[in-house]
Amino acid sequence: MLEKLFSRKIANWLSKPISSPKFVKKQLVIALQNLGNENIETSLAAIDTLEQISQDYPQYHWKIIENLSVFVRNNTTFLAKVEIESNPSSKIRADIQAALSVIARRDATKDPENQQLDLSHTNIPGVNLHKANLQGVNLYQANLSEANLVDANLQESILSAANLSEANLSGANLSRAILHAANLRTANLTGANLTEASLFLANLHGTNLERANLVGTNLRDANIY
Repeated sequence: MLEKLFSRKIANWLSKPISSPKFVKKQLVIALQNLGNENIETSLAAIDTLEQISQDYPQYHWKIIENLSVFVRNNTTFLAKVEIESNPSSKIRADIQAALSVIARRDATKDPENQQLDLSHTNIPGVNLHKANLQGVNLYQANLSEANLVDANLQESILSAANLSEANLSGANLSRAILHAANLRTANLTGANLTEASLFLANLHGTNLERANLVGTNLRDANIY
């Protein structure tokens, strides 16, 4: 009971308006400490606070985005490629979805040069990343089965050995993306941009490629039938 009351107080405190630089630093530290709090409301409040700080104080932008990425990686179960392909999809936690949504809608112009977001080995089936900005993100061996990636920007992203089975990638930008040995079985790639993408050894069995741009796409040894 006391723990619930304490968590509620933390959540209420985190929701207070940010009024001064000194207060920002304190709120940033407490928000980071409460990522993944057992009380889901507190964890969600922490994520909301982090997004607000990243928008209002650019000097903290990358630190926050990196910490959210680490949070997602540390709290999603890694599954080997064979397990991923045989495992049924399941819903992800609300705070994991919230963290990914913040990452997806961040102002990427504030990202430092030569830095790459790392979401490799994450198990996030059914995640909603509609119109997400994931350009250049490392999603190696991630489980994105049944994910909503409609109109997502995945340009130059790394999706080797990723599970994208039954994912909706209609209208997605996958130009120059690396999808070596990716599982795209029955995925929807209607109208997707796959210009110069590499689908070497990818599983495209049942994949919908209607109106997809395949100019320069590497389909060597891909399983299309």
